[in-house]
Amino acid sequence: MKKVLLLWVVSVFLAVSLSGCGGQSEKLTLNVYNWGEYISDGSEDSLDVNEEFENYCRDELGMEVSVNYTTYASNEDMYNKLKSGSATYDVVIPSEYMIEKMIAEDMLSPLDFSNIPNYQYIDDNFKNLFFDPDNTYSVPYTYGMVGIIYNSEMVAEEDLGSWDLLWNETYKGQILQFNNPRDAFGTAIYWAKDSVNSTDPAVWQSAVEKLKAQKPLIQSYVMDEIFNKMKNGSAAIAPYYAGDYLTMYDSNDLLGFYYPEEGTNVFVDAMCVPACAKNQELAELYINFMLEKEIAIANAEYIGYASPHTLVREDEDYIAYMQDWHDDAMEILYAQDSAVKTEYYESLDTDTLSLQNSLWETLKIENAVEPWIYMTAGTIVGALILFFLYSYFVKRYRNHY
Repeated sequence: MKKVLLLWVVSVFLAVSLSGCGGQSEKLTLNVYNWGEYISDGSEDSLDVNEEFENYCRDELGMEVSVNYTTYASNEDMYNKLKSGSATYDVVIPSEYMIEKMIAEDMLSPLDFSNIPNYQYIDDNFKNLFFDPDNTYSVPYTYGMVGIIYNSEMVAEEDLGSWDLLWNETYKGQILQFNNPRDAFGTAIYWAKDSVNSTDPAVWQSAVEKLKAQKPLIQSYVMDEIFNKMKNGSAAIAPYYAGDYLTMYDSNDLLGFYYPEEGTNVFVDAMCVPACAKNQELAELYINFMLEKEIAIANAEYIGYASPHTLVREDEDYIAYMQDWHDDAMEILYAQDSAVKTEYYESLDTDTLSLQNSLWETLKIENAVEPWIYMTAGTIVGALILFFLYSYFVKRYRNHY
């Protein structure tokens, strides 16, 4: 009852304050920028949480709200778009190292937690973390770990267990790699048992050499494209996020997953309000709505990532749903509490970040010309040589006779 009353008071306050910005007859737009495949969107009989928020605003608060929802493929893409000023958003959901960077650059607004009473349901283990030590700018959305997804019909069991699977020449042309520098470098650095937050240039130089050695084995660098490639069996091996493995497994039960023995990345993605936001109070209302039990469970079930929301993790129906999805779903998702060695990404200093980006560009550009271009060029050159030889001998024949 206290929760209902508190939410009612907050909702009435927000409805009044927002209506003063343009009247209740004005339709407000909330611009939300999130990762791809990262919200329950109504597909496959799931709950469309953005539509539910619009309905909530209309039916409970008397406000007409439209959620303009767009997606990005990486933290870097999101950061660059915000930094350029080419677009404004009210809610973004970066990972911890990017939140740390955006706070340092004054790109996020402090949150008014009186508008987010459901924050009380966030597990204390996800509060006061290094990237937002005073819990000022962020509200955890999901968390997870990176591992290796493989096709059990295409990959031998004895080759499993380590990051070195990504460098196994047996699977040349069947290996995928992250198409973002932090995660791609992470695979090489974890394999070497170094720190992904190292400021030692030698660590990064060694990592790029490993990635260069890997490049001839790679089918392609991917982000969201991984889903189709692994689900339809056109690739055999890929490093990716544990939650997404479950989504792929749902379409292809030949897929397996493991956390590499050398260690791996653990991450937290959190809801934030950019400094450029035009509707901060509405954004905070949206963040609070995402923490409603029904909505948080819908997102957790659809996305397949671990939830920092205590009511979700304790819900028997949620646990049964995940175990029905995959026998080991709960063990995979909540493995941070096990013996798996993990490390968060932290925001890199300017020199290290510049070095990382420079090495990444070098990696992506080097030998970037596709083989078919060489083949086509060779065919053209060969045809020209034959043409000139033909012309030469025809001319000699004519001169002779």
